[in-house]
Amino acid sequence: MKDRELYIIAHNIRSAHNVGAIFRTCDGAGVTKIYLSGYSQQPALENKENKTKPEKMLEKTALGAELSVNWECAEDLSELIEKLKKSGVTIVALEKTATSVDIRKFKPSFPMALILGHEVEGVKNTILEICDAVIDIPMRGQKESLNVSVATGIAIYELLG
Repeated sequence: MKDRELYIIAHNIRSAHNVGAIFRTCDGAGVTKIYLSGYSQQPALENKENKTKPEKMLEKTALGAELSVNWECAEDLSELIEKLKKSGVTIVALEKTATSVDIRKFKPSFPMALILGHEVEGVKNTILEICDAVIDIPMRGQKESLNVSVATGIAIYELLG
């Protein structure tokens, strides 16, 4: 559905379990495609016999969603963002900053790509500067953030309505 076309860019996600959970959520929500960049774990090739421990971890969490969701690797995040922008995709980062917009008040514009960052360091400022918007999930407790796969699920369903 073109009017709700959503891409996920998972950049430098260090946990294969988180990447697997993101795949599973993307499958459930009907995300168009996942881009894996930086050192985010990639799924194993379907017929690969000797899978690495991280590949097995991703598969265990994804429960087959790595086979049903379109995905590709992007070597250079800045180049991917530039390519998507040129094709009319709105680029949005999920990150808490001094100027980020509460996701509940954000008006999504599709097609859109949502950038997710490192579990501890988040999305780097150099990437935030080239985004069309930066959104956040309001936190009510003492912690400043959620697990990246949990935050992804909340954001996807909020954005897609």
